[in-house]
Amino acid sequence: MPFIDLGDSIPPNTAHAVSVSLPTWKSNVGYEEGEKWVLDAMSTGYPRFFVHKSIQAFCNDVVAKYGTAGQKAMLFPTKKTSNRCLDFIRDKAPQSALSHLGVVHLVLDPTKKTLDALQSASPSISAVLCSEEAYPFAKQYWQHSGDGVSSRRAEFCHGLFKEGVLVPEKKAPSSPTSPTSQHKLCRGPRRYQRPGSIDGVNSPNGSHQTATPDVPAEESADNLESSRFLEERYGRNLDLSLVPNAKSAIRRRIAGVLTHDIDLTSTTALPTMESNARGVSNFKEDDIYLVPCGMNAIFTAHQTLLKAREPRKSINFGFPYVDTLKILQKFGPGAIFYGRGSSADLDDFEERLKAGERFLGLFCEFPGNPLLSCPDLARIRRLADTYDFAVVVDETVGTFVNVNVLPFADIVVSSLTKIFSGDCNVMGGSLVLNPNSRYYESLKSVMTREFEDTYWAEDVVFMERNSRDFKTRIDRVNANAEAICEVLVAHPLVTDVYYPKYNESRPNYEACMLPNGGYGGLLSCTLKTKAHAVAFYDALETAKGPSLGTNFTLTSPYVVLAHYQELDWAASFGVNPDLLRVSVGLEDDLRSVFTKALKAAEAVPVSE
Repeated sequence: MPFIDLGDSIPPNTAHAVSVSLPTWKSNVGYEEGEKWVLDAMSTGYPRFFVHKSIQAFCNDVVAKYGTAGQKAMLFPTKKTSNRCLDFIRDKAPQSALSHLGVVHLVLDPTKKTLDALQSASPSISAVLCSEEAYPFAKQYWQHSGDGVSSRRAEFCHGLFKEGVLVPEKKAPSSPTSPTSQHKLCRGPRRYQRPGSIDGVNSPNGSHQTATPDVPAEESADNLESSRFLEERYGRNLDLSLVPNAKSAIRRRIAGVLTHDIDLTSTTALPTMESNARGVSNFKEDDIYLVPCGMNAIFTAHQTLLKAREPRKSINFGFPYVDTLKILQKFGPGAIFYGRGSSADLDDFEERLKAGERFLGLFCEFPGNPLLSCPDLARIRRLADTYDFAVVVDETVGTFVNVNVLPFADIVVSSLTKIFSGDCNVMGGSLVLNPNSRYYESLKSVMTREFEDTYWAEDVVFMERNSRDFKTRIDRVNANAEAICEVLVAHPLVTDVYYPKYNESRPNYEACMLPNGGYGGLLSCTLKTKAHAVAFYDALETAKGPSLGTNFTLTSPYVVLAHYQELDWAASFGVNPDLLRVSVGLEDDLRSVFTKALKAAEAVPVSE
């Protein structure tokens, strides 16, 4: 891949990219240290760590119009999500930070004529307004929960906001016959505007018009013009007729019953859901829930368990992605962390259970990130059945093309942002309920009552299009990953290669491996010294930045990016601070790319 400049989006020139270029080891450290030369160069960042500039711009305009001096904003899609953020701030922030804390909920102005397409899109925004002191807590909630708005939703709704079509809900009149409801839609270019038609302003003669059964021809024509303007500005970018089929197609791909391209505009029915899809009987499409990002799937799973069962501590089994543990620790009774996810850890956990301790659920990744180790799901399932706890498995890295973990789990979560999409330009997540789980009825009841579908329509359409060749991409990525591992394993400067095929937990992986599955597209490695790791990383001719599961190879000094403030803590669980993580893509001849980078590492003098 051509060199991508520091701070440029990955992929380049992509408005809603999910990664950002940090092409040298020094730039990764500079980012973590907050150094100006790095931060000033960043055009974007990973969406749950860097507030996208389109979201920042919308936040600034909301504060300017509805906030007070010194306030900041964080944007959410619904009242419920913004209220959860408020509750988190009130629980975690000091009392001094709680002044000027509130929400402004923006909805389509009911006094304006808007397209049915806009109405059905539900382009609402709930902005949490808070002080500078409270803002870090709002950002914590935003990062951990994945509840925030996507950049596409923000961009679209910001346009409506600037046109005056999105207004605070509390200011919307309760009666369609109220005076302001008679003012015509006045949005868009000046040619669409008429004197006295601006929101809440009297007509030129100083009086409000009264309601009449017949709309004057002039007003009707003006509304039609305005409606056309909205259609031209927004309708072409939001073809909602595709969304229901797109969601169904995504769900059926996740279920494994849709393996070919489809025409979303076709009237032909989608393939029938088999009752034994994913190796589980009674499996239905409505057992699959789509959410805005992978972390939101984990957050939703935990929140659902807390409501469906007696709230108890959870188990985080194996070294996890950073926010999974934070969710379990900060939302609810807390968590016990088994960072190695080993047989010895399972032995210890079983002794706790035998001694009478009880837990809400066990959360694990399969395989884990970044060490690619796999827990013994069969044993965990036996313990869960005996001692009454739920099992939640994150299959993002393994993918449901390579492994089938659903028979062992009560809930399976995944980040669709990663290899399911592949194009690194849209976020998404999924949550799957096992219909044969002992907790299914209670979980389904909570989801039916509590679940909000906040997955933005544009993101849905992009995700469906990106995922059409998911299965064939996985096959190619599996092969490429094994080829890179062979190069690394054979080189004397490489001290460890972490990959399901080479790890001690290989039997656990293969117990869930599908007949035509492979070992996945993520691997990690360590070199003899930090100097070797730095030289190798700096010379490697791949994209370099956060995220994984891209159609192109993406490399990062993962521990530096994810655990910079806790490197010793990570090392205590066997995670080397100089570890390099490689998300393998579809390119040809990756062997030579990695061989060349290893040559650069060979040039580093070795201290005696």
